[in-house]
Amino acid sequence: MGRLTGIARHGAPKAVIETIDSARVTLAAGIEGDHRGGLKGQPYNRQVTLIEAGDWAAATAEVGASLPWWERRANLLVDAVDLPQRPGARLRIGVDVVLEVTEETEPCERMEALIPGLRAALTPDWRGGVLAKVISEGDIRIGDAIVLEG
Repeated sequence: MGRLTGIARHGAPKAVIETIDSARVTLAAGIEGDHRGGLKGQPYNRQVTLIEAGDWAAATAEVGASLPWWERRANLLVDAVDLPQRPGARLRIGVDVVLEVTEETEPCERMEALIPGLRAALTPDWRGGVLAKVISEGDIRIGDAIVLEG
């Protein structure tokens, strides 16, 4: 069983990232207050982004950098769980929230602008994280359990 160790959102493209201790997750908006969650109507397959703490640490170590995880611009940081690398896999976070993996989060040029080589370091083995859509809404908070449901 994994743990949710970070929550972040940004209200507009390229906006400053806000880290928070808890959030409401909805079918219509993803992480409430995050600009991506409600884009393009429903169903939207890029509502929530997740990254593994170990993958971020490995990628930044590979390029000799020390950057906080939210610089990846992911919504959720998870620990002690291997995120599924296949569309359709589901994760339960806390009591009510269920997310379904839709695809890999491909590292973009923003990562290269942060630190040369970071984009390449995030590329192998889905190290850049996963994209997900909301299946079941509810509240999440740092410390919540994460269980793979299939």
